[in-house]
Amino acid sequence: MTHPDAIVVGAGPNGLAAAIRLAERGKRVVVYEANEAIGGGSRSAEITLPGFLHDTCSAIHPLGIGSPFFKTLPLAKYGLEWIQPSAPLAHVWDDGTAVMLERNIDATARALGPDGAMWKRIFGPLTARWDALAPMILGPLLRFPRSPFLLGYFGAWAIWSAEFFARRFFRQEKTRGLFAGLAAHSFLSLQEPLTASFGMVLGLSAHAVGWPLPRGGSQKIADALARHLNALGGEIITNARVEHLDALPQAKAYMLDVTPKQMLSIAGDRLEGRYKKQLESFRYGPGVFKLDYALDGPVPWKAKETLRAGTVHIGPTLDDLVASERATWQGRVSDAPFVLIVQSSLFDETRAPHGKQTLWAYCHVPNGWTQDMTATVENQIERFAPGFKQRILARAVSGPAELQARNANYIGGDINGGVQDFFQLFGRPVWRYDPYSTPDRALYICSSSTPPGGGVHGMCGFHAANAALGRAWG
Repeated sequence: MTHPDAIVVGAGPNGLAAAIRLAERGKRVVVYEANEAIGGGSRSAEITLPGFLHDTCSAIHPLGIGSPFFKTLPLAKYGLEWIQPSAPLAHVWDDGTAVMLERNIDATARALGPDGAMWKRIFGPLTARWDALAPMILGPLLRFPRSPFLLGYFGAWAIWSAEFFARRFFRQEKTRGLFAGLAAHSFLSLQEPLTASFGMVLGLSAHAVGWPLPRGGSQKIADALARHLNALGGEIITNARVEHLDALPQAKAYMLDVTPKQMLSIAGDRLEGRYKKQLESFRYGPGVFKLDYALDGPVPWKAKETLRAGTVHIGPTLDDLVASERATWQGRVSDAPFVLIVQSSLFDETRAPHGKQTLWAYCHVPNGWTQDMTATVENQIERFAPGFKQRILARAVSGPAELQARNANYIGGDINGGVQDFFQLFGRPVWRYDPYSTPDRALYICSSSTPPGGGVHGMCGFHAANAALGRAWG
């Protein structure tokens, strides 16, 4: 494209979403991607043995199927098919049982016994209003909400720390552990204010839209977005790393699907003064240590019902989870860390040869962590699934350095694009009414370092594109 209207740097879900939104409005768009494959955090590859397809980052997508923007796109036409596991989540326990988070809120409540009524009280009204709530929590928070009373009801629960929330509202240790595991997706200490909001959103999404996986791997999300963009006239150029804006053709708007660290480098002297200093002070959070396995059969969980779940949390208790997440902020890793597991091939036969299985697992580690966590993670899994180690045919190990080499946005292994505590949840990447814009009217940031943050939902790109449409072409 000789004279594009807009250039997008980065072909992750947010970059592609921004490009699609601009193309929908008649803009000529070119996307530059540094890697050979598009997708960013939504990629899949055979990284262990032939025939075993692994998601190299994201695997389960409640915010993908629940994204207000993705819902408007004909992604099924381009090959995206969602698979809903029988249960979204199993939280396993040492006694050989598992607490199941079911799609049906009544079924979940029944399994929680004395805590069931409180679970329904918290999640029931908000689940019924998910379609109204989702656009507000998946967008910039420094705006007056469309439904202030609905958002206020959500906020009354969400404002607390996950530890306080679990102890205050639930009586049983297993319910407390279940909620703390949901909140631990925040990568924050569970004693931080607002960490309950992460548990709320994930619990709500499980009941409202499920925790699905894409048939054929997470790459299918990016591929469908790219095909739709091509149909709208957009162009994607791969193997084209952008080091500086001066190397790009002239355009009305530049959309950068990068974190503040790369943005400062790419923008050069186009950003200066107070805004530049704010970006320089942007904080990155803990990283992940990720393992992908080729297995000769399903994980031999003590709790057989765990095989119904797409996602498995190993904590197990509230105290264990609090200690594990606090440790990463103290520069260390717990001896029994919180481990997140996805068993995609149980529900998607395209992921592994017949009779074999894949497994996706990671634990949280301090940013830039260099120690090998393989034995620690495998010991945690073996604790709840005796015989697991004997089923391993091959493994692929990805520490923070390997993850960052694969995706430059994962600074120090931080897959969320920066800390999402109070200051960087509302002021992301800076405290600004329009967080996607910069002092340069042609330059915008559309990565997960903007609201609403991490996850494959495209909403950062969607909102950034709207900001550009109103400002660059306003």
